[in-house]
Amino acid sequence: MPPPPGFPAPAGAVPPTPPQPPAPQPPVAQPAAPQPAVPPTPDTTGHVPLPPGGPVGVPTAPPAPAAMPDPSATTLAVLLIGPAGAGKTSVAKYWADHRRVPTAHISLDDVREWVRSGFADPQSGWNDNSEAQYRLARRTCGFAARNFLANGISCILDDAVFPDRPVVGLGGWKRHVGPGLLPVVLLPGLDIVLERNAERTGNRRLTDEEVARIHGRMAGWYGSGLPIIDNSQLDIPGTARVLDEVLARAIASPPSW
Repeated sequence: MPPPPGFPAPAGAVPPTPPQPPAPQPPVAQPAAPQPAVPPTPDTTGHVPLPPGGPVGVPTAPPAPAAMPDPSATTLAVLLIGPAGAGKTSVAKYWADHRRVPTAHISLDDVREWVRSGFADPQSGWNDNSEAQYRLARRTCGFAARNFLANGISCILDDAVFPDRPVVGLGGWKRHVGPGLLPVVLLPGLDIVLERNAERTGNRRLTDEEVARIHGRMAGWYGSGLPIIDNSQLDIPGTARVLDEVLARAIASPPSW
């Protein structure tokens, strides 16, 4: 018992401990107020975003026992190969125009000629600039093809791909578009190619010597395993029909390239 006020504490007594204030408590975290959900902006264009680096796969034939698949009703990516004057552009355009499914024609020469100021014309001499513009055009065509295919639109590309340059030729197209690309070679006789080239105008018309040189290099496709169409005696609709037959076989048994 503590002594009365004014009297000393007895010897040996322990003074009382003054009361301590309560320890401060950490503030209690309040839950964040829920934010109203923002609905995503609807895409009214119908565009399907292109997946990054997603090449087109190998086309699969629809199940049809004992029947050849119909290429005109299948989404395809086709590469039409041939020398200048083979009729690649005319056949590709006609084939794309007469399919039962949406199909785009992507012309390498058209895309290359998008360059206006500073256009590097190979007829003036093949150099680093013309080579770079061809590579850029091929990459642009490959991206366009993948974008069309991602949105359910078939495509046909045309290019003078040489068999002795696999890295920038078929290998480049395979990298740009994907392993499902179906290459077909259009190779009429030299006399037909020379005759058709003579009817061309502008920078797409080549000298007879250059046409003969390109045609000779294209002969290397024989024995490559790729389908080859000799359209020397075929008009454009007839060549397109043969192309459909070749593609039907390629869908059923994709070529190894």
